[in-house]
Amino acid sequence: MPLQLPSNFWNIWIWKPFSRKQTSHLFIYLKMLLILLGVLILHLIILILLLVSTAANAWTVEGSGNTDLWYNCQTTNGGYHCKPASNEDWIQAVQALMILSVLFCFFSLIAFVYQLFRLVKGGRFFFTAIFQILASLFVMCAAIIYTVMSPDDGTASVFGYAYILAWVAFPLSLISGLIYIVLRKKE
Repeated sequence: MPLQLPSNFWNIWIWKPFSRKQTSHLFIYLKMLLILLGVLILHLIILILLLVSTAANAWTVEGSGNTDLWYNCQTTNGGYHCKPASNEDWIQAVQALMILSVLFCFFSLIAFVYQLFRLVKGGRFFFTAIFQILASLFVMCAAIIYTVMSPDDGTASVFGYAYILAWVAFPLSLISGLIYIVLRKKE
């Protein structure tokens, strides 16, 4: 004997599985999930930008070499020679501020994931926002110090992509911190 399906099977189970109220709750849930996923992706992009700008060797680029926060590299006689960056106070301040910005952005990400599961419903992500805003202030200060203090030795040197990535990371992390202040944990 073949399996007999009820006459309203398609309307109940296939075509209309949710009532209007359930559909409304589902759309709210999906909207919140998409917002949280977008904030998480933005945070990961900022962390990658900060890591690349801190580690990359292109803060200042000139014809025969480049300078970053850690080394001065030159191409001479077909070889690539690097020596450590200067021990001046301003470059050490830029190094420290960039490391702090990466650390605070990382701690902010950890705090966000922790608060996502432990925060009471209706609570705000203030702890995450404070860490993220501090990371943005650190990267801003580092980029300003590098802009003002970088030596102008008369060569045709220009700021490189790592320097630009640091400036791009600043407003993104500030916006991310402000989003965390506004964001509330829903049901």
